[in-house]
Amino acid sequence: MTVTVVSLAICAAVAVSSTLPHGRFLRTAAVVVATVTLAIAAVAAAIADPAEGSVRGVVVTLVVVIAAFGGVGLVPLVFDLVEVDQRDHRGDPGSEDTGEDDVPVGSRPLRGGRIIGVLERVAVVGALVAGWPEGIAVVLAVKGLARYPEIRDQHAGEQFIIGTFASVLWAVAAAGVARLTLT
Repeated sequence: MTVTVVSLAICAAVAVSSTLPHGRFLRTAAVVVATVTLAIAAVAAAIADPAEGSVRGVVVTLVVVIAAFGGVGLVPLVFDLVEVDQRDHRGDPGSEDTGEDDVPVGSRPLRGGRIIGVLERVAVVGALVAGWPEGIAVVLAVKGLARYPEIRDQHAGEQFIIGTFASVLWAVAAAGVARLTLT
């Protein structure tokens, strides 16, 4: 159980540090380290006996921190990986000149996306740790309805889907480690 808790603590520290402003290389390194330590925690949790006593509270707290803040570094990294350079579409027949050639696609996030993402991941991990997987549907439905007017734009819709998918996958992974540790 010690390896699990230490791995979760390292993952939580790296996840929180990934929220600090720094370059793409450091953000990528933080996401990789967080993912590896989360995987180590999962393997250790699968081998060890279930957590007991106060360790259960520590595990849940660490997992919520990991879920909430790990996605802050992960989602922009995923956006960077799937970003289409606007230069590829300039001059194409039928393409519109929006006058925003100097603004890369990935640099125009939906308003409030980071805060909404943190709240979304906390809600998802909370629902899964509590044993209520249907809560994911509720979270995604509320988010989709609230964002509907904004996501009608093609760019915003793609950003919404990619960001939500990456965010929820990270929260599900963290919740999976919690379930392995607690049961």
